[in-house]
Amino acid sequence: MGKLLNSALEKGLELAKEAFPEVMNIAGKPSAELDVSVVIPVFNEEQNLSELYDRLTKTLSATGKTYELILVDDGSRDSSLEMLRGFASRDSHVVCLELQRNFGQHAAVMAGLAQSAGETVVTLDADLQNPPEEIPKLLAKSDEGYEVIGGWRQKRDDSVFRKLPSRILNKWSASLFGVALHDYGCMLRAYKRNIVDNIVKCPEVSTYIPALANSFAKRTIEIPVEHAARKEGESKYGMMKLLRLNFDLMTGFSLLPIQLTGLAGVGIAIFGVLFGIFLFIRRLVVGPEVEGVFTLFAILFVFAGLQLLALGIVGEYVGRIYQEVRKRPRYIVRHVYGGRQ
Repeated sequence: MGKLLNSALEKGLELAKEAFPEVMNIAGKPSAELDVSVVIPVFNEEQNLSELYDRLTKTLSATGKTYELILVDDGSRDSSLEMLRGFASRDSHVVCLELQRNFGQHAAVMAGLAQSAGETVVTLDADLQNPPEEIPKLLAKSDEGYEVIGGWRQKRDDSVFRKLPSRILNKWSASLFGVALHDYGCMLRAYKRNIVDNIVKCPEVSTYIPALANSFAKRTIEIPVEHAARKEGESKYGMMKLLRLNFDLMTGFSLLPIQLTGLAGVGIAIFGVLFGIFLFIRRLVVGPEVEGVFTLFAILFVFAGLQLLALGIVGEYVGRIYQEVRKRPRYIVRHVYGGRQ
């Protein structure tokens, strides 16, 4: 009797899939409710928000797709939150997430991804350096079946102090994941629903979303996009935040740093043995060494520096383990305004 009932239920599910493909997907779960979700973290961007909203609305409306704008206020201290609440109150396409405090850009993006309902999810900065008008290019590639679509900033309008660390980060990311993208740091990116769902399932506190997405994706592509200088406000990414991002990438996705440190230790030990043999032979041939004290000090400082570097790398891993075992939330949403509650 039980087998007959199970068979009847399975048959009914198959018929439902055939009759209502727009409601039931292959796995028997409700399909994405919208075509596109655009997730934007916002921190003290009051001078750019009005223009950002107008250009986004115009661009997305022209695509003919159903869409939502998920604007995540990451603890802004200016009038950004009030402006976002205003957008949400008069436009049903807008969802405003108010976070409890400033958790950082990646945590804010994760909050937006968890809230999103689109089949394709686009991430974008609020500073207008990546023009919203470039979004249709990413959506076209998503329609072709690509799961992760990255933007490659052409003629990047940034200082050399921003370009150089980004270039190092891109080379490092490409070597780690075997996905040779030119611009891992571009915020203008698009992800398919299945990629977003897998990203949201990952519980780690510190992560690097573009790299995490590539670890799940089967089809990845990078397309050229425009880049403009910031018109208003100040950049939220200083040198220390870029350094922090590099540590997130190194320690969150690879054991290579600590492995290289171990190899360096082996190399230094071999060098020390060879140097000791050299000094012994020199003593037999030339006699006791009188000078060379400063050379020995220099060598000692090099060894001490390498030891401190090794200690710092190990400490970085241990610190991240400490953060994870506490299981504190990566973000806290204080309130959701507008859209889907």
